[in-house]
Amino acid sequence: MSKFTVKWGILATGGIAETFARDLWPNPECRGVKDIEHKVVAAASSSSAKRAQDFLKEVRGVEDAKAYGSYEELVKDPNVDIIYIATPHSHHYQNAMLCLEAGKNVLCEKAFTTNAPQLEALIKKAKDKNVFLMEAVWTRYFPLSIYVRDIITSGKIGPVSRTYADLSMTMLPEKTFDDGHRMVNPDLAGGALLDLGIYALTWVFQTLYTTQKDPKPPTVLSTMRKYKLGTDEQTSMLLTFPPTDARGEAHGIATTGMRTSADPDSKGSAGPAIRIQGELGEVQVYHPAFRPTRTKLVLGDGTVEDKEWPQPGPGEGSGWKNGFGGSFQPEGEGQGMFWEADECAYALKEGRKEGQYESLAESLVIMKVMDEVREQNGMKYPEKIETLEYPVKL
Repeated sequence: MSKFTVKWGILATGGIAETFARDLWPNPECRGVKDIEHKVVAAASSSSAKRAQDFLKEVRGVEDAKAYGSYEELVKDPNVDIIYIATPHSHHYQNAMLCLEAGKNVLCEKAFTTNAPQLEALIKKAKDKNVFLMEAVWTRYFPLSIYVRDIITSGKIGPVSRTYADLSMTMLPEKTFDDGHRMVNPDLAGGALLDLGIYALTWVFQTLYTTQKDPKPPTVLSTMRKYKLGTDEQTSMLLTFPPTDARGEAHGIATTGMRTSADPDSKGSAGPAIRIQGELGEVQVYHPAFRPTRTKLVLGDGTVEDKEWPQPGPGEGSGWKNGFGGSFQPEGEGQGMFWEADECAYALKEGRKEGQYESLAESLVIMKVMDEVREQNGMKYPEKIETLEYPVKL
């Protein structure tokens, strides 16, 4: 059986781009996917074509992969089916609009844009150009996440009334980052909310919103602790979702921060980072919220189901490793970004224009929630990265 091949172009060559592109190399059959395959056929660096060339070698791109020294060259490459955007949040709108204007399908890193109006403009452009557009919230495509959502929709834990979700990591920003770093720099849409908090919100939404037949947006209350540069270092959000036929109002508590950790000893001793609570029991998901590998189902009748969800890959002896932030998983174990790449492949194969586990409409609702959180706490970014103007040189 011939496989459906997706030819990827990688826009930017930083750490997350390398992690994603590395995950495209293993044969999808190692994770039970037999009818698609991925090829990295091009990459672009804003600094130089040489940087892109080195990147392609590092991630094992195809032998004749093209290296470009500008994003404009990449989007003109007719051999590229879809472009993965891996720049900071601040640049997503400008970069995605460049790709969409060129008629390219797009997978854009989270957070999708700096604000909701920018995302609305991208959605409109994608529809006008009749191309695929998806936010790269990779966690949603894990088998673990599908399992959790299936538990909820099956009614096994009863109507879900509350989800607690945290992604906090002890970073001590004044010691870890210089003022220009993307995690804290307002010019790069820095702060905990858009980088870490999006994962806590993902768990709240995929358990209290995605699982509903006719989901309605929540109301939002929030509080924020600011870093010296004006970006947030700690944010807490209370989301109230309207009643449904099955339950009354549901509460989502999403927290994020850079001074505490959801997993202080890196051994899971602190308990689950996510708790999804229904009338008959709860599902627990263990840290890290972005790459969980363990769940526990606890029911009121005494049932306890503890499950491990190891990441697949080519295995020991393959000579292949992947990871992020300077650390690697064990040899032959994937990072898990290939699941979202597979979703893109199937969408292109089937002619779909958005992801099946997070619609563009839901991405927009989440962006509006983050806009509201920033509004409530007076956290603004520079106009040059909030603007709807295009093109703007950043």
